[in-house]
Amino acid sequence: MEPNAPTLFSQRSMLPSIGGALGFRSGTRMAKGKHTRVLIRRSVLTFVLTAFLVLTVVLLLLLALGILSLPITEEGSALNDLRPFRRHASERGHGLGQRGNQWTEVLSWEPRAFIYHNFLSKEECEYLIHLAKPRMVKSTVVDSKTGKSMDSRVRTSSGMFLRRGQDKVIKGIEKRIADFTFIPVEHGEGLQVLHYEEGQKYDAHFDYFLDEFNTKNGGQRIATLLMYLSDVEEGGETVFPAASGNFSSKPGWDELSECAKQGLAVKPKMGDALLFWSMRPDATLDPSSLHGGCPVIKGNKWSSTKWMHLEEYKTN
Repeated sequence: MEPNAPTLFSQRSMLPSIGGALGFRSGTRMAKGKHTRVLIRRSVLTFVLTAFLVLTVVLLLLLALGILSLPITEEGSALNDLRPFRRHASERGHGLGQRGNQWTEVLSWEPRAFIYHNFLSKEECEYLIHLAKPRMVKSTVVDSKTGKSMDSRVRTSSGMFLRRGQDKVIKGIEKRIADFTFIPVEHGEGLQVLHYEEGQKYDAHFDYFLDEFNTKNGGQRIATLLMYLSDVEEGGETVFPAASGNFSSKPGWDELSECAKQGLAVKPKMGDALLFWSMRPDATLDPSSLHGGCPVIKGNKWSSTKWMHLEEYKTN
């Protein structure tokens, strides 16, 4: 039996070392698993913080560029009421003269119509009138069959066209129009300046075309920006007779002419600009964009129109 004693002793003495080795390996695995979970938590936290930081920077850039803005409602109005909605526009260039506080008023969704208040400065309005006065001729309408201009009783004003990009001031105004509408300058026709004397008007009409001839250059007209270059003592409103809504409850209803009470109406105010869309977002023509210029009852009306097309409009 003596020879076997050392063997039994040696086997027993090896048990603690084997158990220790196994325990060490098990503890190592547990430590590694705990370390992995910590790393995963840190990675998730880092990703969330990074995404939040990037989103914050993007929002700040959009606000700084004026692409995104915060709605400011009038005191006491509901947050979902779009009528008093105002969007403060950022300055995209100084232009000629000093403009007042610029903000956007939502007029209607049928048609889509908006007023950009103080879009032009007083000096810019006077500059356009000064350029146009010596070259005014009787206004015409476009013949849908031939595409040529012709006289018509529906339009009794006088007017003229300014060449696109004609000078620095006009370039600045056209760039401002492109910034506000998100329609490239190259898609616009030259500015048309119009003058309405007492009794003169423009009957209800569409700015989009119903023929193929007039859409060969630039495609369909999609939007119009009408800039008011002067105040009008009485009459001269822009009216949308096919617009949807109850307009008799709007402020200033009693001050409008009988013509203007036929629908949604905008009273001319120097420097303001009326933007309306002739096409819906789905690219179909919008018949609710039917509009007209009411007769001037007292005073004079000066305005400037920018028609914008679906594609690039080539000028001569």
